[in-house]
Amino acid sequence: MSAADGGRSGDARARAAQTKRDRTRRALLDAADANFGTRGWARTRMEDIAATAEVSPATAYNHFASKHTLIGHVYKPLVAALVAQADQDRADGRPLADALKDQVSALTRMAFRNRGLTAALWFAINDYAGGRPSGPSDPGDPDDPRVLAPIPDTMVGLIADGQESGEYRRYPEAAEVAALAANMVMIRSVNRPHEPPEHAAELLLTVIFGLLKPELLQDAERPFSRA
Repeated sequence: MSAADGGRSGDARARAAQTKRDRTRRALLDAADANFGTRGWARTRMEDIAATAEVSPATAYNHFASKHTLIGHVYKPLVAALVAQADQDRADGRPLADALKDQVSALTRMAFRNRGLTAALWFAINDYAGGRPSGPSDPGDPDDPRVLAPIPDTMVGLIADGQESGEYRRYPEAAEVAALAANMVMIRSVNRPHEPPEHAAELLLTVIFGLLKPELLQDAERPFSRA
């Protein structure tokens, strides 16, 4: 066999191995989505996810360090889509108040539509943070669900731009407002399973703009009502 033949054979084996890894990873993510969404955080074990994906628990742990990592990766695409829209609105120079209203409404609909996963993420965040020093998450931690699925990032850029331009009050800081809003939407989706997302979004927007631009609330009794 020539060196070229050997190289092609090695490349083919490497591609096949990578394809297998990708398929296994996808199977685990799909299995985690199904288990977290129906069984919840506490009742779902890594062994349950592995069984649904038809792999061994050892294989599951080779791909994902823990349940915390898995729920973060499952929820990550949902958050990423909203962050991409916010970035596009900022790049297009869209009016910040309009973009923030739409972003909060979209975030609330997403969180409520995926209530099971949102609840699992909420409990995962609290469980993960509970075993570590208090304070903000470490951006370099690859297993922290807050880093993998950073819900505040869906709003923080739009708020920061408004504070920098003078459209919004500078206090509280954008990261604090966005974190408060993210916690609120997750808590309401968990604790109020029958609440319409439009109602939660209205309350959320009232809190956000009450902090950042209170004069907007004087224009109407319920300026964010979709009724």
